[in-house]
Amino acid sequence: MTIEKKFVADGVRKVRVEQYLNKELKRAGYGGMDIVRTPVGTQVTIFAEKPGIVIGKGGKLVRQLTTDLSNVYGIDAPQVEVQQVANPNLNAQIMAERLANALERGWYFRKAGTSVIRRVMDSGALGCEVIIAGKLTGARARVQKFVEGYIKHSGEPAESVVETGYATAVKKLGIIGVQVKIVPPGAVLPDHFEIRADANPAPARVETDVFDDFDAELAAEPDVPEQEVQ
Repeated sequence: MTIEKKFVADGVRKVRVEQYLNKELKRAGYGGMDIVRTPVGTQVTIFAEKPGIVIGKGGKLVRQLTTDLSNVYGIDAPQVEVQQVANPNLNAQIMAERLANALERGWYFRKAGTSVIRRVMDSGALGCEVIIAGKLTGARARVQKFVEGYIKHSGEPAESVVETGYATAVKKLGIIGVQVKIVPPGAVLPDHFEIRADANPAPARVETDVFDDFDAELAAEPDVPEQEVQ
């Protein structure tokens, strides 16, 4: 297998694993995963809002996930680790799922989109974008976008800084696609800079009474003529 085909195969496998975990862990508030190769196998970190559901009673579910990742998806010696999401309002995948659930429950799309934007920005995010596409109000499909704050759409920061989540809402008129992008607080952006103060400012003049009195005494003393040295 060439290196190009290997990259494509790894990408396809990662997408399939992502879809599998999203389907199996929907009740747990699935918030994404991270796969890292190690010398002893493959470290799979699952981020969830409710890690107890991911682990299952007596660790039954997490063992089943480990078996499926190895046998079905061909991951070499998977070691599954579960971490709780610190702030679900700043996780793009969790917010996308919440938005899709709200649409399925009958929320008006504009109210649902602005509600997600408000929650994300109130949690300290630098920017948030919500895109809802599908048959929102009639027979014709349309795309509605909500944006607040700062969002990068291109370049390396769009891949490394912006977190993206996807979800779908199944309604009578058809499927509505949802996309949520979040720039988390504290993100380092290449076009952001600060002008710092001078590290070595000029020394300030210090006035003291001691030196003022000393100067006055020198001025009051009479001049003593110098003697010639023989």
